[in-house]
Order: sequence, then C-alpha cells, then structure tokens
Amino acid sequence: MAARSAAKPAAASTADSGAPELSVVIPCYNEEGILWSSVTELHAGLKTLGRPFEILISENGSKDQTRAIADKLSRNFPEVRAISSDEPNYGKALRRGIEAARGKYVLCDEIDLCDLDFHKRALAILDAGRADMVIGSKAHRDAKDERPLTRRAATAVMNGLLRVVLGFKGTDTHGLKAFNREKMLYTVSKCVVDRDLFASELVVRAQRYDVRIIEIPIIIHEKRPPSIHLFKRVPNVLKGLVKLFYVVRIRNR
Repeated sequence: MAARSAAKPAAASTADSGAPELSVVIPCYNEEGILWSSVTELHAGLKTLGRPFEILISENGSKDQTRAIADKLSRNFPEVRAISSDEPNYGKALRRGIEAARGKYVLCDEIDLCDLDFHKRALAILDAGRADMVIGSKAHRDAKDERPLTRRAATAVMNGLLRVVLGFKGTDTHGLKAFNREKMLYTVSKCVVDRDLFASELVVRAQRYDVRIIEIPIIIHEKRPPSIHLFKRVPNVLKGLVKLFYVVRIRNR
C-alpha cells in the first residue's frame, strides 16, 4: 500500500509578522507541585537560545491549583500563554496547544521533563533541513530511561502493539517531539483519537504521509509519579487502538 503524501493544503497559516519562532506546548493536569518551577526554569533556558518563543500551558480538567498557577505564569511572563479545558484529556490538550501555536517550530514537551537539551538538538536538525519532525525516543538504543520498571515495560508493550496493529516503524511515539508546524498541520487534522493515543497516532500518520522523521535518544527520569495511574489508562488505550486499526488499516484513512 502506497503511503499518502503530506503535501496537502494546510488549514491555516502561521505567517504572522508578530509570531514567535518557537512554540513549546506543555499539556498539564494536576501539576501544582512542579508547574511554577518547571516553567520558570524552562523560560530562563529558552531565553538563552536568542530566538523568539512562546510557552503554551494547555491545562485540562485539573482539580488542584494548576489552572490558577498557569494563569499567574501567563500574567508574569509575556512569553507564556495559558489555555484551559474542563475535560482531563492529554491528547486533546496537546492537540489544542499545537493548533493554538504560532511558531514556525512546535516543540511538544512534558512538564516533568522540560528538556532544553532535546530542544537544542532537535532545532539543529530542523534548522539544517534534515527532517520535518524530530522525536525524543526513550527506547532508542542510546537513550537512558531512568523511570521505574513498570513505566519502561509499558512503553515497550505500547510500542510493540503499535508495530503489530498499525505498522509503526520507529522506537517511540509518546513524549518529546519537535516539528515544522506548517508541514504537520494536515497530519494533525487527520488524527481521530485523543487521550493517551493522540501522540502515537500523530507519529504513525506522519510516517504514513512520508513526513521526514529523525529519532534522537534522550535521558529521562521522573520528577514525580504520573498524574494519572498507569493502569487506569489501559481501557482507553485499548479502545483507541481498536479505533485506529479500523480507521487506518481497514478504511485506509
């Protein structure tokens, strides 16, 4: 089966003379404990790059003070924007952030990582025109994954399922990503699932649409336990996989 081309008309353009060059998108749910320190540290680091940037905090359904802290960050730092939704939904929050981003490059980050080193390495690849999308892989042979064994095992199982069910040909789909926004808008628009599988579908579809992808290894360790328990995610993940199998492999969409 021939892969479809990603060279489709984009739904919108980022040709805004006042737009930043970089948009860092961070979905957040119940992160009051680390949100302020993580964003202020990331903000200081991005300042050293000497490139116009914005940080989009995409809060979704938090039951603690995450939304209030995000709003305070947006008032204190002109480069920070806070968007909120009432539903706890990682995939929708990530998608909303990508769609709201104004930069040439979008960098998808995690609040417990805020990995400036990944951003620097990914931007060097994008600037050089070597790829349209860079993935920070936890499962790369040169990566250093310091998370608990259960989290590492879950990543391995998830990647295995994606290979079997959807024909995924990489080592990782979930987590750090950087890409040229204009070249990924069509791919984003075609995604049909949310929650934990949106990030994976985005990568799988990018492969199918011949987006140029490079994986680079990352070092990862947890600042805190996951905000949603790992095993509570399983039913939605399985439901999403069934839907993706039908849409992608059966209907070829």
